[in-house]
Amino acid sequence: MPGMKIETISRTRCFGGTMGFYSHQSQVNNCMMRFSVFAPPAAEHGLVPVLTFLSGLTCTEENFMVKSGAQLVAAELGIMLVSPDTSPRGDGVADDPDGAYDFGLAAGFYLNATQPPWSQHYQMYDYVTTELQQVVFGNFPGDAERHGLTGHSMGGHGALTIGLRNPDIFNSVSAFAPICTTLHSPWGQKALTHYLGEDRSAWLPYDACDVARNVVDGALRSKILIDQGLDDTWLAEQLKPELFEAACAESGLPVEVRRHAGYDHGYYFISTFIEDHLRYHADLLGA
Repeated sequence: MPGMKIETISRTRCFGGTMGFYSHQSQVNNCMMRFSVFAPPAAEHGLVPVLTFLSGLTCTEENFMVKSGAQLVAAELGIMLVSPDTSPRGDGVADDPDGAYDFGLAAGFYLNATQPPWSQHYQMYDYVTTELQQVVFGNFPGDAERHGLTGHSMGGHGALTIGLRNPDIFNSVSAFAPICTTLHSPWGQKALTHYLGEDRSAWLPYDACDVARNVVDGALRSKILIDQGLDDTWLAEQLKPELFEAACAESGLPVEVRRHAGYDHGYYFISTFIEDHLRYHADLLGA
């Protein structure tokens, strides 16, 4: 896969591997984009499987790498970790006019916006499925044939919709406290109205429940793993995992939703269960 030119922001040794933060000029988002890569020790000797993590609202390419504690187990398993920023950024990139956290900068929702002014920059679906692939596999020793996708909250929505729609790219999918239905989530309704317009039929490719309900032959058939805290403030109003379970039941898509008493929506929750997800992906990716 041809690589794209990248710039190194910082690199440091980490559990025998390398933790790096990078940037590049994005053609699809029409701005500079940042991303992070943890390359395990095994990457010094050949291609390794890759797990991409899509972060949630207010986050950047740093949150997962700094807060999850994933590198220790990833180093053991020989898995490369990748985490892109959550939206385009920079001068001229439109933001929520009221400065709200749930739309605009750091809230790209991993979709391709069709409505101005958002359509000029917010093309995160194409970024994750095309450009980020070129950046990662053209510059790092990752194996494009062994690639998993996971994410948290808004990024969990991205992992479910993108992973299920692109089984030729992603071999395994999981999520932490995902937004399971943008159609029935206030976060999703606000964002998709701005990004895609009032016609809700245009929203369906970015609603995890609709994607799961209408999954086609040849789509991902490995079991989807979801972890959800029961003390999550957003569970009832915004996340609705029960609707995703019902959609998967309709299509026969295997899913396991593990519910955990006492856990909330934050990174203490993610760090508690990240090892389970890494081992789940490692098994499916042949790590």
